[in-house]
Amino acid sequence: MNDIHMLNALQEMLYYTMVAVCIVTVPILIVGLILSIIQAATQINEMTMTFIPKLVVMFTILFVLSPWLMNQLVIIFKHFMLHLPNYIY
Repeated sequence: MNDIHMLNALQEMLYYTMVAVCIVTVPILIVGLILSIIQAATQINEMTMTFIPKLVVMFTILFVLSPWLMNQLVIIFKHFMLHLPNYIY
């Protein structure tokens, strides 16, 4: 084993972590931006007006995409377990 194997494994882990985080946070950011524009236009500064829709979007996305995310996690785990001898000296 050399450093390239470990760097590739680290790169894959960081990539899948970034994908999993962005899948949840990007739609929440978009909803927050839209609600901020609506609040600025109507001059209504209610905290629950932004919190509740973000919470609903987050749980909806997690409910819909959790099977896919779990499948990706299982694929990554299998890949690392199959290549475990390459990572050990």
